[in-house]
Amino acid sequence: MRKKVIIMGAAGRDFHNFNTYFRDNEEYEVVAFTATQIPDIEGRVYPSELAGKLYPNGIPIEPESKLTEIIKSHDVDEVILAYSDLPHQYVMEKAAIVTSAGADFKLMGPKHTMIKSSKPVIAICAIRTGCGKSQTTRRVLDILREKGLKVISIRHPMPYGNLVEQKVQRFATYEDLDKHKCTIEEREEYEPHIDRNSVIYAGVDYEAILKSAEAENPDVILWDGGNNDFPFYKPDLLIVVVDPHRPGHETSYYPGMTNLLMADVVVINKEETASMEGIEIVRKNIEKWNPDAIVVDASSPIFVENYKVIKGKKVLVVEDGPTLTHGEMKYGAGFVAAKKFGASEIIDPRPFAVGSIVETYKKYNHLDLILPAMGYGEKQIKELEETINSSNADLVIIGTPIDLRRVMKLNKPAVRVRYELQEIGKPDLEDVINNFLDQK
Repeated sequence: MRKKVIIMGAAGRDFHNFNTYFRDNEEYEVVAFTATQIPDIEGRVYPSELAGKLYPNGIPIEPESKLTEIIKSHDVDEVILAYSDLPHQYVMEKAAIVTSAGADFKLMGPKHTMIKSSKPVIAICAIRTGCGKSQTTRRVLDILREKGLKVISIRHPMPYGNLVEQKVQRFATYEDLDKHKCTIEEREEYEPHIDRNSVIYAGVDYEAILKSAEAENPDVILWDGGNNDFPFYKPDLLIVVVDPHRPGHETSYYPGMTNLLMADVVVINKEETASMEGIEIVRKNIEKWNPDAIVVDASSPIFVENYKVIKGKKVLVVEDGPTLTHGEMKYGAGFVAAKKFGASEIIDPRPFAVGSIVETYKKYNHLDLILPAMGYGEKQIKELEETINSSNADLVIIGTPIDLRRVMKLNKPAVRVRYELQEIGKPDLEDVINNFLDQK
């Protein structure tokens, strides 16, 4: 008798855990995936082409709200939680729901889910969404390339379209983004690499992705993490970013604390805008839980195009979607720029919201003066565009990692704001990389 399993996910870690441990494993039958966090991913099927010989009809992807019903109807033995950025309280609430329905509740760790590469792997992860791992990844990429090394980056998955077509995705040009019908969230992560004439992979099957990346014979593979998940590949150097704007989250969110405990290097980011109290809480938690980690102090100053036009304007601020939603931040780079450069008013976007943007505000009710750049599909991108264009703002401040003007037509002037990482003092990331390269 095969053990019956449900994998709870959000179209990322769940698929990876299945591919690395359950696919072709005759001891288990995965009866369903459940989906949450990301809109419109339930109701699909994890296709047979990816699921393997044991699943000729694929595996259904059900809404997480049906979890108890599925456990009981299929007499499920085990439920695997496989998504990220979750308060520890939330994780144990899910454990209680699962065990009260009769099944075992499990979390899977690195031993059964990390893949070993034939190339050196540097991984960049975080303890929460929105800590600044993207700019940290860019900083590490720049350091490695300045040393003449060939680097291939691989991004944590965001497969919200045709899963078979997205098995292995390679991005080297803007045309590749169009070819793969990338969402705003995907473009935010891939475009900075393309801007640097650097290749980045993503997709669904991370063993196949790794083989493709290794075939390009890089000197280093750079893992660009998602949310606060731990790496899919076994890292030779793990750099973890923490956020003193959310002190204590480094020890109270899953699986971010796992990253903190495993880290070789911890980057305390955003120190230029955080309180000393917040920085010290984070520093003490690092000392308590991972005293052997190298600590790098850093800031993420903003860079604004044509900043003078902000002064005196009534502005609409658009920020990175995931950072504001399940990352729970109330503001980002755009808000900071509006305040710093003298906007007369930051307007409330909610009266102008349409469609799924209205639902986003209902679900994430900590948001008020910021518009999250939700864009998980063409329809949602159009709704975001309509929300922006129907507002009464004089100027749009784009605080997203990509320029939204590339994917939508705005009927009002806009300026773009971006972050870059800057280390404070020593050791810095170049010291860390030099030491790593000497050892390798």
